[in-house]
Amino acid sequence: MTVKINYRGKEYDANTGSTLRDAVKKIGLQPETVLAVVDGKLVTDDTIIREGMQIRLVAVISGGAA
Repeated sequence: MTVKINYRGKEYDANTGSTLRDAVKKIGLQPETVLAVVDGKLVTDDTIIREGMQIRLVAVISGGAA
């Protein structure tokens, strides 16, 4: 079974039973560059994907003056 991951207006499929980290890598992103939000709550990348999850990735932004 698969669930959808939303990132910047696009949807990607992720297999249930895998970790969010593995799913992020599979769609070609570096896990350190995104935060995962599941059902409106921030979760860690070792979270196991389960059927019915609504997953959204948010880009991590850093920077500023030195």
